[in-house]
Amino acid sequence: MAGERWSGRTPVAPHAGLRLGLRSGPLQWALDRLPTPRRNPFTLLYLAVLAGTTLLARDTDPALVHRLQELSSTDGHHLLRAPVRSLLLSGLWVAGPDWLPYLWGFAFILAPLERLVGWRRAIGVFATGHVIATLLSQGVVAALVATGHADRGLLDELDIGVSYGLLASLGALAGQFRRPGRLLTLAGGVLLVAHQMQSDPDLVTAIGHPTALLVGIALWWPLRRPVRRRRWPWRRGAAGVEGGAVGQPKPAAKPLLDQA
Repeated sequence: MAGERWSGRTPVAPHAGLRLGLRSGPLQWALDRLPTPRRNPFTLLYLAVLAGTTLLARDTDPALVHRLQELSSTDGHHLLRAPVRSLLLSGLWVAGPDWLPYLWGFAFILAPLERLVGWRRAIGVFATGHVIATLLSQGVVAALVATGHADRGLLDELDIGVSYGLLASLGALAGQFRRPGRLLTLAGGVLLVAHQMQSDPDLVTAIGHPTALLVGIALWWPLRRPVRRRRWPWRRGAAGVEGGAVGQPKPAAKPLLDQA
């Protein structure tokens, strides 16, 4: 219309600068790392299971709870009788009546690892640490008992909990950082193991905890390999558009974090 002049400026919505600052500032950084069902399905589901078994242990008949935990224990005798059942069920309980410390452990160890490597690999790390540390620690106990260097009662001591899986996840998480963060994470893991040895000098965990941490460290290289995604026939066209021309393979994904 006559008389109107264009200033050359794009209209800006009210408070747009404030919203932009919230999206790009510390708040957005924290929100991007907050566990959600989409980012951390394994972590949140596992925490829900542990919360359920903790409430069961607190509010149910102690004799029944003790019986259930005995059936889940990975002590020497149960490993010989039902190894698969023991290894699976022992990771569904927390060692002790308090669930809250494990909430922080999952939030600051397992959730970041799952976000970086994916839920499938996070399950693999957790399960590998749990199984290897359990078998090695109980194997050493069995050998000491057989040679007369330990009491036979150790083969029947209750052995449940998720500490092996968490320590393996901590060791694996360290490998996802560059050198300063990697060293700090490993130092934290060593301090946790040392604190346990000093406060509760139990033979089984004294072997299992450092073993689990070393298992996580040993998984650094496999976790840095790019994930191979299966291409379904009906998605070839979309894959071709992403990678360039139709039929050309998509370039391999780069590691999440650079090596030091």
